[in-house]
Amino acid sequence: MLLRIAFGLSLLGAAPVAFGFGPTAHQAVGAEAIEALPGGLKSFYKANRLEMGSLALEPSFPDEGSERRFPIDRVLAFPFLDLETSEKEYVAHRGASPGRLPWLIQESYGRLVEAFKARDKAKVLSESDMLLGLVTDFSNPLAVTDNADGQKTEMHGLWARFSIKLPEAMQRRLKLEAEAARFLDAPDRQLLWMLVGTYVWVDNLLYAEALAKRGQTGYGERYFEALEVRAGPILRDRLAQAATDAASYWYTAWTNAGRPDLK
Repeated sequence: MLLRIAFGLSLLGAAPVAFGFGPTAHQAVGAEAIEALPGGLKSFYKANRLEMGSLALEPSFPDEGSERRFPIDRVLAFPFLDLETSEKEYVAHRGASPGRLPWLIQESYGRLVEAFKARDKAKVLSESDMLLGLVTDFSNPLAVTDNADGQKTEMHGLWARFSIKLPEAMQRRLKLEAEAARFLDAPDRQLLWMLVGTYVWVDNLLYAEALAKRGQTGYGERYFEALEVRAGPILRDRLAQAATDAASYWYTAWTNAGRPDLK
């Protein structure tokens, strides 16, 4: 059945909430990101994908703390053109950051470059997996807004419904079409474009949730069927873009490391 997803708010309420995507979404993005890579690099990741935690036969995912989000609308108005491109600059100008997700991506990218330079296969794969997860979460509209769980619009529990339960319900129909990986001339500036591209979906997602809930008394199978119709296209867009961006970061790190030959 589509839903034995009878959404247990009490159970989910006990889990740590980071407002990123769940395992099903992360695995779909990882598989598609590999397909988006060019020739030799694609072959390397394909041959070693089971050594990446989220793509292993028994996948594992790191704990996601509250810093793995970035509710930018707490501090800046869209389109965020004044956003600093480094955490140091941000803190100097604005004080404590509302979350560290973009800075975590920067740090992970830097470590991946060094791993490629060292030709350290294990570190390349583990850091690629970390970067993949961070970029995927940064593609979730709920990770970049202060209304992360729909709590400000009386849509409590939206994070789990959209980020975990909907990908699970759509699993066999969650076909992604990422664009080919591209070289990022300014990986730090890329974070701004990713942020803007994610945030523009916040209101669309809230509207899709309102339409899906219309006439429903709970969050059962009929609700998720309606949510797939309304928010499924948003989910596919966000995950496909995450795959493109993750592959582009991998490709850029490899290129900036001198394109080492990896076996």
